[in-house]
Order: sequence, then C-alpha cells, then structure tokens
Amino acid sequence: MDESVKIFPTPFELAEALALDLVKMINGAESGKVPFTIALSGGNTPKLLFSVLGDHFAGSVNWSLVQFFWVDERCVPPDNMESNYSMAKSSLLDKLDIPGKNIHRILGEEDPGKEAIRYSREIAEFTRNRNRLPIFDIILLGLGEDGHTASIFPGKEKLFRSHKICQPAVHPVSGQKRITLTGRVINNAESIIFLVTGKNKAAVVNEILTDRTCEKRFPASHVVPVNGIVTWFLDKEAGQFLY
Repeated sequence: MDESVKIFPTPFELAEALALDLVKMINGAESGKVPFTIALSGGNTPKLLFSVLGDHFAGSVNWSLVQFFWVDERCVPPDNMESNYSMAKSSLLDKLDIPGKNIHRILGEEDPGKEAIRYSREIAEFTRNRNRLPIFDIILLGLGEDGHTASIFPGKEKLFRSHKICQPAVHPVSGQKRITLTGRVINNAESIIFLVTGKNKAAVVNEILTDRTCEKRFPASHVVPVNGIVTWFLDKEAGQFLY
C-alpha cells in the first residue's frame, strides 16, 4: 500500500492545499481518463474544502468532465440539514458550471434497501471497472472519534468484505438509517483521501497510523487500497501525536 501523511497548521490551510491537489489531479487526467469520478463525504472538514473549491477554483476545472458521487448518505430528504448532498450542493455544486447529469446523489428519502440497489447500479453505469468492482478516481473519507469511516461503524467491519457496492447501515447511537459504499469498493479506488481535523481525533489517528499489527481495531484501519494510494490530510491538532 502506498500511504502518505500531510499535516497542516490549520483546517483552512489543509483545505486550500487539498483543493489545489484535486484541481491538479482532475486537470492532469482530462486527456486520458474521462469521466473523472469523485465520491464525496460529509462533515465539517469536507464542507470547508468544498467552500474553498467553490469560491476559489470554480473556473479552474472543466467540471463537465467530472462525475460526483457520495460515499454515504443519511436517510433524509435532499433539503434536510443533515443531508450530505445538501451540504455539498450549497457549499460547492451550486457554484460550479456542471451539468445536472454529472451529479449522482443517493436518494436518502427512498427505502434504504431499494436505494442501495439502485445506487449501486448507477455507480456501475458511470464508473470504470476492475475486479468486477467500480473504480473511483478519488474517494474522500472522514474519520469519526470511534474510528468509523463512511457509514461503516465499529462492529460492522464485515462491510469491508461485502461483495455489494452499497449497503444500508445504521448509526449505533442514534439509530439513524444510512446508505454507504462498502469497503471493497473503497479499497478499489485509485486515490483515497482522509480529511481529519481536531484534537478529538488525534488519538485514533495516531493508533491507526502507527499500529502495524494485524489487529485493525477501527473500521478506518481496514482502508487498505488494492492498487491505489491513501493520503491523510491532517491539521496540526489531529496529527499532534505523530511528531
């Protein structure tokens, strides 16, 4: 596995650096790999990244060549404040010159089981394929204090072995229903990028990145790309135990 860690003084500097990297990756792939596929995640750090991209780089990319998907979604309507799609729409997508057909949202208002099947088909239709699994050019991931990523929570690591593209999931505390990419799809991506900020994430970040045993205590520990690379973008507080 090709893994790297980048630590920045502030969340904004992290977002700015990652925005620049994403623009370079998309523009660098234009001639040889169309469409360029990205799976987005929710959370405060991605929201900051989306705002930087939308406010400062809307004209830096031919967005018509980019297809947007989501790593996971809460089972709520698209205008709900908890919707990952809603956050990305207001922070980024509404600021881009991008065809509506390039935006592939998870229909959180639909039945979770049926929507997981429908969304799996949509992903398969619009992505490349390797080992009978879709390939995303970029998957953006967050990290919970409990070590979860996407909507794969502790105790549900079997989702990293699932042969399905998407599956329903349930938040272990709130009981909220969700839909998530499965682990084999995540690990099939060309580039996996973790965005993690805040001192409350520092301990789990340190354990995941420094524990080289086979224990894999956290769901995020199971993110091990088959052919791609994984990059950790951390702010100083999240990476405080690494230096």
